[in-house]
Amino acid sequence: MDEQLERMNIVITGHVDHGKSTLVGRLLADTKTLPQGKLESVKDSCKKNGRVFEYAFLLDALDDEQKQGITIDSARIFFRSPLREYIIIDAPGHIEFLRNMLSGASRAVAAVLVIDAVEGVAENSKRHGLILSLLGISQVLVAVNKLDVLNYDEAVFEHIKNEYEQYLATLKVKPLAFVPVSAREGKNITKQALEMPWYTGKTILEVLDSFQNLPEDEEAFFAMPLQDVYRFSNDNDERRIYAGTIVSGEVRPEDKVRFLPSNKEAHIDRIEGWNAPEKTVAKTGEASGFTLREGIYVKRGEVMVKADENTPVSVGTKIKANLIWLGETPLVFNKDYLFKLGSAKTTAMLEKIDCFLGESSHGESVQEISELRRHECGSVVLSLAHPIAFSTFYDNPSLGRFVMVDGYDAAGGGIVVANLSANEQTKAGSSGINAADLADFEEELFALLKKYFPQRF
Repeated sequence: MDEQLERMNIVITGHVDHGKSTLVGRLLADTKTLPQGKLESVKDSCKKNGRVFEYAFLLDALDDEQKQGITIDSARIFFRSPLREYIIIDAPGHIEFLRNMLSGASRAVAAVLVIDAVEGVAENSKRHGLILSLLGISQVLVAVNKLDVLNYDEAVFEHIKNEYEQYLATLKVKPLAFVPVSAREGKNITKQALEMPWYTGKTILEVLDSFQNLPEDEEAFFAMPLQDVYRFSNDNDERRIYAGTIVSGEVRPEDKVRFLPSNKEAHIDRIEGWNAPEKTVAKTGEASGFTLREGIYVKRGEVMVKADENTPVSVGTKIKANLIWLGETPLVFNKDYLFKLGSAKTTAMLEKIDCFLGESSHGESVQEISELRRHECGSVVLSLAHPIAFSTFYDNPSLGRFVMVDGYDAAGGGIVVANLSANEQTKAGSSGINAADLADFEEELFALLKKYFPQRF
């Protein structure tokens, strides 16, 4: 990988056998990104084993994938164009591997959705569109594949384009381009296809290069979910180090910070490091530790923000969310689920299903749906047992993306669309010391007593 070129994460997805792995394999081959001799060795292997060569074989390396002809895991492929380097995530298309696809897509800033022109828009094509919508991926390219089988029929392409475009519009997803292609034959992948003179748009490679990375906003608000508070009193070190990974903005010594939901405030004293020079600033993406000038008691799960900064981080116990359910047991009303967002954990209960996203297999109207079953998606209202700090996904993905656990099963995930709580932030710090603070205070007091009265403790 060239350290000088820009990099971008893109997910390639589509229903099983619609040709997404072939598309990526063709991109690798046609741009000469493959290691030297790789293409020839795969072709030779196919010839020796009496198999017809497919470009998908360049990706599907696992034995199970070779036998079944389906992509099981989310493979990461390094791909290079003259403009930038890509980390392309080849996500599973089979319905049973949607969990893997969700994991793969969560790392992407743009997506390519592949649709088989012969089969048309499949149910799973719609599910993949839903997942991209849930993850807030707005840069989408739709590749209508296998048009060579249909003699490059423009009418077929236009029909699929209109159908899928209308469906994605219901999810508020507007593709940047629809491209008619034949991945197997290399048509409209890196060069314009003479067989489709009716198409005058960009090739797949040109559309990929038109995508934009998310800009680094130097003016972004500061936020850091608190991972833990560390003390080393046994080594005669009186520091309390407040540690976590910064998800937005930057902070410096002397800055006044506030912890949410407790609303407690303090000033940054030092940015701590382990066997490292003293730092004067901590920025987005850095795992950092801080000592504070004032001694306050906060615990894992709070979010540290700047006290004097206008921040979209809020506190609440009721959220509106877009959610996909992958659990074996349906998501139902009147049941507690473990809810994890950032470093915070609480329990959540389904309060309302605002709308069912996609084609319902229930047969009921939206108002009558009482559960979300496996692989179904919805816009829902969740009630949380305790206040937590968060933002909407659109303000900050790290503080607006959550998972839900049913028993021991990571059963669902989604994004926060809105905070439906009223005045939670104002109430968060108004009741004085709470039970968690009291327990922490007692622990600190015990440590001091042990230090000064070792004969009694």
